[in-house]
Amino acid sequence: MRKRAITGFFFVIVMLGSVLLDHYVFGIFYLLLGSYCLWEFYGLIKKAGIRPNIESGLINAVLIYVVFAFMPYQDDYEVHKLLFLLPVSLSAVFIQELFKKSDAPFTNIAYTYLGLVFTIIPFTFFHALAYMNPKFDFHFPLAFLLMLWANDTGAYLVGSRLGRTKLFERHSPKKTWEGLIGGMVITAGAAYLISIYYTELGLQEWIWVGVLISCFGTTGDLIESMFKRSIDVKDSGDILPGHGGLLDRFDGLLIAAPIVYAYLYFITNA
Repeated sequence: MRKRAITGFFFVIVMLGSVLLDHYVFGIFYLLLGSYCLWEFYGLIKKAGIRPNIESGLINAVLIYVVFAFMPYQDDYEVHKLLFLLPVSLSAVFIQELFKKSDAPFTNIAYTYLGLVFTIIPFTFFHALAYMNPKFDFHFPLAFLLMLWANDTGAYLVGSRLGRTKLFERHSPKKTWEGLIGGMVITAGAAYLISIYYTELGLQEWIWVGVLISCFGTTGDLIESMFKRSIDVKDSGDILPGHGGLLDRFDGLLIAAPIVYAYLYFITNA
């Protein structure tokens, strides 16, 4: 428990620093974070006997993230040309498989692409949250993280004390409906506090963002649990003592970040 608490403390400090320091630090940090999550994903897949194209996957991960990171930062025609590199780099996944001796080449290809969709695309959307306004603004990504942590904390505290009704027992036996509701209530409280200091949105919109984070953050957690159970592993890695891997820590972001970005995009551009 002590190891877990110490790791959690430094983890929070690093995460806050990644958002607050500078837009270059922010962009590079989440590129590295997303790439490492992809590395963990491919490592887990290999334990199931599948051979993803790791080199091509990581190269495409960097290119996808960088291309879409540059677009809000420097939105002009020349930057948009970089999009045309993606079909070339993505086709390398198929080409690389030609040189491998495999009984299931398209299974390897499919899981290579799945890793990109499951890890890199969500981090790309999370990065884009900082550019909902014309210039870099840490308010939305920081608010996202605070509400995500509030949801996890609330769900754990309420679920461990009052949880009776299982949410998805076959995927995550400890999660309960009571915990989900408790997490939503605590997240709504965090949204209220955020609305006082960050006035980009009104209270109602911040609460809706919190509800989305609670629902789809929990969904991401369940999906990662389903994935790990399907290959019979407990943790995605051991980089965080007492907490597992980075994929374990960011499973709530994977589904929630694209949903929240879409909501904010249509609300702020309505």
